[in-house]
Amino acid sequence: MRTAVIDRQTKETKIHAELDLDGGKTDIDTGIGFFDHMLTAFSVHGGFGLKVKAEGDLYVDCHHTVEDTGIVLGKAFDAALKNKSGIARFGSFYVPMDEALGFCSLDISGRPFLVFEADFPEEKIGGYDSCMTEEFMRAFACNSGITLHLKCCYGKNSHHITEALYKAFAHALKTAVKPLQSDKPLSTKGVL
Repeated sequence: MRTAVIDRQTKETKIHAELDLDGGKTDIDTGIGFFDHMLTAFSVHGGFGLKVKAEGDLYVDCHHTVEDTGIVLGKAFDAALKNKSGIARFGSFYVPMDEALGFCSLDISGRPFLVFEADFPEEKIGGYDSCMTEEFMRAFACNSGITLHLKCCYGKNSHHITEALYKAFAHALKTAVKPLQSDKPLSTKGVL
């Protein structure tokens, strides 16, 4: 089974996540409405079973909750993939969202890296700071060992831009974690 349960508690946040790479229920509660919407979209479009319960210092702002959720989800994907053997490893996907076009390309390589190119016309989307999209993706990439490239090719609305990026990420990741017939890592080195 490709599953993981991760708990993380700091002085700023308390986060519980359950992940099933092969599907299941989606139940997201972070206290940030738009972020819940993005994680729900990520789960549904990725085909992942995902439960997240996050409590954070939202009286400060959304930063710690969003970033720490990225850390926890990155660790969950890393744990669920174990040694990263027997998967497609690479994934790329474009998602149009009205006037915005988001692109993601990734490699489950064991070498964390983020390239992020997006400008957000509106600083806030409800209680979510638009700049937190990059922070979430960085935390996820660093804690999952994924090389992650995300780009908004164009767009005029921060909601649409952000949603296109989360959905493109979900579809690219769904492709990359797809099981292969071989149980060996997809690598000329024989290991990742």
